[in-house]
Amino acid sequence: MPETIRYALVMLAAGVGIPLLAAMNAQLGGRIGSPATAAVILTLVAFLGALTYRLTIASSDAFPVTAILNQPKHLFLAGLFMCFYLISVTTIAPKFGVGNAVFFVLMGQMVSAALIDQFGLFGAIARPISAMRGAGLGFMALGLFLIQKA
Repeated sequence: MPETIRYALVMLAAGVGIPLLAAMNAQLGGRIGSPATAAVILTLVAFLGALTYRLTIASSDAFPVTAILNQPKHLFLAGLFMCFYLISVTTIAPKFGVGNAVFFVLMGQMVSAALIDQFGLFGAIARPISAMRGAGLGFMALGLFLIQKA
């Protein structure tokens, strides 16, 4: 199987997980009466999953503590983005609907991904927004909107 197809399938599975995560954690937050606690639990489970992956599958990767400590501090803000997503979707999805919440998450992802690609931010491959890409993004946005309207 070509590498690009494998990558696409993994990312498709990751995308499937986003609304599942939202629905399941929203329900957990409702059941225990605390969306913030549900986000902490989810983060702990995610940490344990990542740690298990690191210690087993990726155990041959280097663990250069010095290199980690010498990275630009703004790169560690990604953890706060994850935290913001978890808390916001856990709190808002039960009141707004999982579909609506994920719709706006996807819209935000499309806009930010296009800007990251446009300017090659954070070391990403620069892919300018051509008329064709702009039209594609517009059609995707329209499709997401129509899915929510139906």
